[in-house]
Amino acid sequence: MFNYPKILKLFFVFCCINFQITAQKNNTKEVIRLEKLAQQVSIIRDKWGIPHVYGRTDADAVFGLLYAQCEDDFKRIEMNYIEKLGRLSEIKGQSVLYNDLEIRLLIDTEEAKSDYKKAPLWLKKILNSYADAINFYLYKHPEIKPALLTHFEPWFPLLWTDGSIGAISTADLSTGELKAFYSGNNDKVAYVERKKNVQTGSNGFAFSPSKTVDGNAILYINPHTTFYFRPEVQITSEEGLNVYGAVTWGQFFIYQGFNDNCGWMHTSSNVDVADMYAEKITNKNGKLFYEFDKKLLPVIEKEITINYSENGKLIPKKFKTYFTNNGPVMAKRDGKWISLKSNNRSMTSLIQSWVRTKSTNFEEYKKAMNLKANTSNNTVYADSKGNIAYWHGNFIPIRDKNLNWAKVVDGSISSTQWKGLHEVDETVHIYNPVNGWLQNCNSTPYSVAGENSPKKENYLPYMAPDGENFRGINAVRIFTKGDHYTLDKVISDGYDTKLSIFEILVPSLISVFEKNIKPTDPEYAELIEPITILKNWDYYAKENSIATTLAVEWAYKLDPIILKAYIDEGELDQVENTKNFAKNATVKQLLPQLQEVLKDLKSKWGTWQVAWGEINRFQRSSGDIDLKYDDSKPSLPIAFGPGSWGSLPSFKSSYQNSSKKRYGYNGNSFVCAVEFGPKIKAKSLLAGGNSSDPNSRHFDDQAEMYQKGQFKDVLFYKEDVLKNAKKTYHPGE
Repeated sequence: MFNYPKILKLFFVFCCINFQITAQKNNTKEVIRLEKLAQQVSIIRDKWGIPHVYGRTDADAVFGLLYAQCEDDFKRIEMNYIEKLGRLSEIKGQSVLYNDLEIRLLIDTEEAKSDYKKAPLWLKKILNSYADAINFYLYKHPEIKPALLTHFEPWFPLLWTDGSIGAISTADLSTGELKAFYSGNNDKVAYVERKKNVQTGSNGFAFSPSKTVDGNAILYINPHTTFYFRPEVQITSEEGLNVYGAVTWGQFFIYQGFNDNCGWMHTSSNVDVADMYAEKITNKNGKLFYEFDKKLLPVIEKEITINYSENGKLIPKKFKTYFTNNGPVMAKRDGKWISLKSNNRSMTSLIQSWVRTKSTNFEEYKKAMNLKANTSNNTVYADSKGNIAYWHGNFIPIRDKNLNWAKVVDGSISSTQWKGLHEVDETVHIYNPVNGWLQNCNSTPYSVAGENSPKKENYLPYMAPDGENFRGINAVRIFTKGDHYTLDKVISDGYDTKLSIFEILVPSLISVFEKNIKPTDPEYAELIEPITILKNWDYYAKENSIATTLAVEWAYKLDPIILKAYIDEGELDQVENTKNFAKNATVKQLLPQLQEVLKDLKSKWGTWQVAWGEINRFQRSSGDIDLKYDDSKPSLPIAFGPGSWGSLPSFKSSYQNSSKKRYGYNGNSFVCAVEFGPKIKAKSLLAGGNSSDPNSRHFDDQAEMYQKGQFKDVLFYKEDVLKNAKKTYHPGE
């Protein structure tokens, strides 16, 4: 008689052994494949630790690029994709539960997987190389312990198809509203609100041959992001790829940079690319319907489960979510459900992000723009033929021009539906203006070329609701009188530290004080000397300037309306709001705030006469994503100030954990000036260095240069790279 339990047990053991042998064989086969692939790629690290990657094919180059990124900062790569997968709660707990829910509603992983399956062959090869490189790195570095993602999939980049730091568009809807809708307001779980009005910003400048000494176009690339958000790289292949610039951690395309023929700088755009719809919901026999053109259609219900960590365990939280033909339901306002129509990921966007890096001339770059898939950026462009150009946004839906699309519109009628996309030539743009320069500082496109800018009356309001800001005013002032540009002069003008907002605020302060306060008034006697210092100030941020300290600290205590950076259709912009505030400001709105500054400074420093460089510091003491700052550790004085107040080079600093000093965390990061002559000439600079490893010499080898605004020469041609090579290797060696 057969012993069935024993036979089953032996069969199970045999299957397990067979499976393990098969898995080992497959793993060995996979390793051999990756080792062979790695041999087709060379990485040359120059004296600054910048990786120059060379591959036979584009896919080879991407393999080397991602491997080099992993070497420099794997944790940032991983964290970017944990966020885009909507899985931050598995690491950070309930505090980001509704942030994950927001991502899951806006970015569908199943759609990303589907896009991968139908991707063109060339793109699929690149996506495969992306995943292969990261997985090969993890195999070669078992000492690296991922926070969550132990294996990367080739469809991951299709979750994040735009390199912008603010690529998620939610119109005017907040994470708080999302939480209120899906928790019924009873859930005490916190969330991190998406910052809408904070001016992170960027600057892009282009100069035509008529404005330069050598008759070549020059491009200035100046993104303002959180520090260490992008490294500096070069990738080259035998398939026509040779591009240099800044890449966002974990992405395979150069986001802001240049090739042999042209260059591009992206600034964050406020073009309306996402809309809110009020839905008419009906409950019939326990089932939900929404009205559309007088018909009732079933509300699509999806169950989303998000796991969050608590006391070392993962706890599932289930959400029943709702969708209409307009998109996911995100909030409830005035008793109505609000859905969001947006385009927060698309394969076309990812394709556009890649093909523009291989553009060989103006016409090819315009073809890339004609894909109309870039939802979050303006573009400043220059090329080797002397062309300069500017596009305000790119993905712009056609809508009813009689409606204000910054507001909630009726979702129950087809007349509010998008009617396709505007052609690029219909959007706000300008090619080769007669003044010979272009600028955008996240400001209105109607000052992009000074008096020669596009005219507001020629465009629909939703195409450019962006207002003016003080960096834009500063740039126009400088370039209107600028001429005979070289790389060094462009860099010098790009480091103009005038805080132009104080040209409005300080005269108002002086006027209010002199008109309303008597010299003998004991309540305000302490303000006489600081106001005199401000009265004699030239409005430039400088390291040894007491006036800069007083002004910056004071402005942050004034009405927050002067900080409002991004506006909707029909709203006043930052400059208009500041002028109105200054014109009508009272004693109580200006003087107690300055008194508070004096009090704070005296409390920390024993005197209010503190130079800006003493208080405004750059410190990089670890490679952590969430940096901690410490007054007792070394730091460098920084002369320039926040872009919010008009400084072209931006250094946004704040007090950290009751620190005595302000520490920078946002602003100038990767900066580059490029001249498109017979041969590329370029200079660049990074905040700190290209590596996140404190033990690497490239962790902070550019810190003092950053402090002084001293740029390094870009090594673009291979012969120059080889002359300055410090390490040459294949991935995995």
